[in-house]
Order: sequence, then C-alpha cells, then structure tokens
Amino acid sequence: IANNALVDLPAPINISSWWNFGSLLGLCLIIQILTGLFLAMHYTADINLAFYSVNHICRDVNYGWLLRTLHANGASFFFICIYLHVGRGIYYGSYKFTPTWLIGVIILFLVMGTAFMGYVLPWGQMSFWGATVITNLLSAIPYLGMDLVQWLWGGFAVDNATLTRFFTFHFILPFIVLAMTMIHLLFLHQTGSNNPIGLNSNIDKIPFHPYFTFKDIVGFIVMIFILISLVLI
Repeated sequence: IANNALVDLPAPINISSWWNFGSLLGLCLIIQILTGLFLAMHYTADINLAFYSVNHICRDVNYGWLLRTLHANGASFFFICIYLHVGRGIYYGSYKFTPTWLIGVIILFLVMGTAFMGYVLPWGQMSFWGATVITNLLSAIPYLGMDLVQWLWGGFAVDNATLTRFFTFHFILPFIVLAMTMIHLLFLHQTGSNNPIGLNSNIDKIPFHPYFTFKDIVGFIVMIFILISLVLI
C-alpha cells in the first residue's frame, strides 16, 4: 500500500506548488499529534488546575514552552495550509472528485471543532468566554436549544464537566482526523490527481518518487523553517 501511495504512484507531470499543501497538512497533523501527546502528559483537565498546569508546562517542564508554542502556532499553520489547500481545490476544480471533496469537507469541520476545543483548554478568561459564546449558538435552535446547550455543558453553566469533555474530545478527534485523511487519500487514488490545466491527467504522468517526494521535502523544510522562526524569535 505504501509503495503504491508514495513510490510508484503515477502523478501528473505539471502539478505546481499549490499541490504541496496536502502533504504539508499531513506534516502539520503529525506535529500536532506529537506535541499534543506530550502536552497531555502534563496537562490537568480541572477548572482549578488547568491554567496552573499550562503555566507549569511553560515554566517547569523541560522544553515545555517549546512544545506549547509549537502546538499553538502549528495549529495556525494547519489552518493556513487548509485554506490554501481548499482554495486550490476550488480554483482548479478539484471538487469534481466528489467523494474526495466530501471527505475533505468533513475533515475541515472536524479540525475546526478540534481547534475550538483546544482553545478552551488553558481555561483563561478568553477560553471561558469562547466556550460560552460558541456553545450558546445552539440555543438558537427552536424548542430544543436551551436543553441542548445544558446537555453540552453538563450543567447550567460552563464548568468542570465542560472542560473535562472538551479535553476528552480534543484528544480523540485528531486520531479520527488521521483516519479520515487515510480515507481522503484512498478516494483520491481511485481517480488520480487533478492538474493546473484541467486536462486528463493520464496523458503524461511520472512516478511520485523521487520527483514529488523531493518536492514535498522542500515544502516541509520551508514550512518547518518558518514555524521554528516564529516559535524561537
């Protein structure tokens, strides 16, 4: 499977740098899962301790400050890459690959949900406000709204139950996103890639490796350089 997906995969000869963002998103996801895993080892999902545990990560844990800033800024890069990836799909008509596109839309919604819940976890003033405002949008649903909001909160206000469940979902969703990414690639490989001129890609193709593996690695180096510069300077 890996060989067919990464080595001998026939790819259109003329795909531009706009086709790099899919692999960059994969890199972003791996960075987020790894840094998030180590952050979760030191984080405490309790309203009295959450803020202090984040403080503790930044001050006392070896390279905890680096983990946290990589995780926070990595999320921003994730969304920059997602918007460019989707924008490329809209501009070059990749939405014609309907199953791939629909899976992509689901991934986008999952990532947005994951990011929102991650934003709440430090439990500072903005976390509390964000959780209250966004979840309160459900109260606009006629008849069921308020009951849904209270069910989501686990009480009559955003409280400890809310933080605990947000942490739980924030932990599990990236792995669901990873699984959806595999399905996204599975459907993409059924049709093959689109290309900038929009003609049939089967006319002129080259193997993915070494041409596009090196092209992707160049993209990785550029993105990691910008991310590290942002985090360290």
